Amino acid sequence: MNKSVITNLIALFIAVTGYLLKHDMLFYVGIFAVSGAITNSLAVHMLFEKVPGLYGSGVIPARFEDFKVGIRDLMMKQFFTEANIDKFLSEKGGAASHLNFTPIIEKIDLEPAFDSLLKTIEESSFGGMLAMFGGNEALMPLKGSFIEKMRGSLIEISASDNFNELVRDELEQPEVMGSMRDKVEDIINKRLDELTPKMVKDIIQEMIRKHLGWLVVWGGVFGGLIGLISASIL
Repeated sequence: MNKSVITNLIALFIAVTGYLLKHDMLFYVGIFAVSGAITNSLAVHMLFEKVPGLYGSGVIPARFEDFKVGIRDLMMKQFFTEANIDKFLSEKGGAASHLNFTPIIEKIDLEPAFDSLLKTIEESSFGGMLAMFGGNEALMPLKGSFIEKMRGSLIEISASDNFNELVRDELEQPEVMGSMRDKVEDIINKRLDELTPKMVKDIIQEMIRKHLGWLVVWGGVFGGLIGLISASIL
């Protein structure tokens, strides 16, 4: 049972007890507490759900387009600025001080490189000599070993400080930086375009709804205090 329901039940219990005991102060405290708790419960509900006849209810799903624009602006204007990208790439000892290309290299198909090697040998002065020993087929057993060693060499080169420095220098060029931002913005826009009002509502609910329960609790508390003051005055 969540805190909102507990608050409403406690307030209702106090009001009923005060009424049955004909205790005005207890009754006022309970009735005002019920009023404050229920009002805040309705307010929380109206944030996420459209209530027929109540203007302004369901404001979060109704304004989901503004929510998407806000996320895009936050990402592009606060995180993926040219200054931040440049800092990320150039900062010594930072996250990008040593770029890891190994996962990319391991996925590259290096067979075309071996095929190019065969073609180069075939068209060179060694082509005639190679033909005497079975042509390109004679070199095919070397294919696996060539690809493995080539991949290892590329990984070793990509891990060198000199190579990483060259890559960072190239990425920091203004036209490259602009292109990177455009691609990041395009990715963000495509993901945001997949959002629906329900998804936006669920995202915000997951983040804040459990905390909004305290509005109901404090609504009941302050409502009860107002009831106590009212009973004292009356």
